[in-house]
Formats: sequence, structure tokens, C-alpha cells
Amino acid sequence: MKRKKIVAGNWKMNMNLDESSKLISDLKEISIKNVDVKIAPSFTNLYHSNSMLNSSKIEVIAQDLHFEKNGAYTGEVSADMLLGVGIKTSIIGHSERRKYFNESNQILSKKVTSAIQHSMQVIFCVGEELSERENNNYFEVIKTQLKEGVFHLDSDQFKNIIIAYEPVWAIGTGMTANSQQIQEMHKFIRDLVQNYFGDEISQNIKILYGGSVKPNNAKEIFSLDDVDGGLIGGASLNFSDFNSIVEAANEC
Repeated sequence: MKRKKIVAGNWKMNMNLDESSKLISDLKEISIKNVDVKIAPSFTNLYHSNSMLNSSKIEVIAQDLHFEKNGAYTGEVSADMLLGVGIKTSIIGHSERRKYFNESNQILSKKVTSAIQHSMQVIFCVGEELSERENNNYFEVIKTQLKEGVFHLDSDQFKNIIIAYEPVWAIGTGMTANSQQIQEMHKFIRDLVQNYFGDEISQNIKILYGGSVKPNNAKEIFSLDDVDGGLIGGASLNFSDFNSIVEAANEC
């Protein structure tokens, strides 16, 4: 089944206001055909970025959110606040949130629930560490992350989930899983979704790859049967690289 590709750029903690404005001005020139393009600036740049792209096909999304609607949670941003500045999609569960901020599957499950209750779309990240890959425990790790993070949703709610597989050992390292490893894991994830939610949802769920996608490997990765696009890190900060990756998705 042919699914429309997604290319989502995660800017992480990069780009001040001036830098964001310059890159967004360039991004407006991207040729978007049969692909959904999203960018995730920092919280401080969301409103400005969304305003600049208001008439564009590019969607501005958040990198994270808190599970409570409001309260004494210094430094946090809620789903309600994101909606207030026009943001309707958030990344949840990125490996850097899991690693540096100790976000457990239980915390991520609460974040997912909050986003879904606010009618938001979620890009939910899963992935294994190098040691888990080497110990051949990676399937079980991914299954647990999905089961505890998003499989508590009902079928209608789950339709608002996009899954991003990001092998942690291939993020920011320059290493990339080979095509066989990528397709194997994406098919495993799709089969898991089928077991929990049935054929229709499993065939329509978008599963992105998020491990050092670059212009020179994007087309090969996006051509794999169960890969529906990419969650792009470092390459999304460079217009030429990001544009090339979007072009690769247009061609697949």
C-alpha cells in the first residue's frame, strides 16, 4: 500500500529567532508535491515560525509537551498552550528526552494521552540503544515502548499517532542502520500495530525512520516498503540538505 510520505525536521535546541527566520524564508521555496513537510523549532520560535508559514504547506510542530494542562511545573509547556499558538502536532518520546530527562514509558504515556485528549497529532518515538541491538533484545525493547506508550489508546485515538523509529546508536553519530535492519524493524512495528488494532489501521499508520537521514541515503531509505518518511535531525538545519531530502520523498 502506498502511503503519503512525511518529512519532519526536528531542530532540537538550535536556531535563534533570526536564524529561524532566515531558514524559514528559504523553506518557503521548497517544492512540495506528494509529501507532508513538518518542522519542529524550539518553543520560543513556534509562534513566529507558524506565522511565517501561515500560507505554506509546511506544518510547524512542537518538540515536546507536558501532560498536565496547567500548574506549578516551572519551564514546562502544555498541549493547551501549544494549541493556543496554532500548534496541532507534537513529537513525544524522543530518545534525548528519554536519556537526558529520564522520561519513562509511563510519563510518555501520560503525555500521549494529554495530546490526544486535546485532539493533537503525535509523532511517538521509539528506539533501542547500541547494547540492546548487540544483545539481540531490540524487538522486545520496541514492543515494550509501544505497548506502554501508545497501545493504551483506542482505535480512533490511535489514528492520530505517527511512529518514528530512531535507533539511538544512529542518532547524531553519522551511523545509519542498513536497509535490511530498517525495513525489518518497520515491518515488525507495523505487524505489532496489526496485532493490536487490525489490518486497516496497520496499513494506514505512518512509520518514519529517524537515524541520520541525509541527502545521500534518503531515497534508498524512503523506498523501503514499510518506511513512510523520516524524522530528520541535523540535516533539517541546512536548507540544501533538507530540500534534497524532501525531493527524495517526492520521488518515492
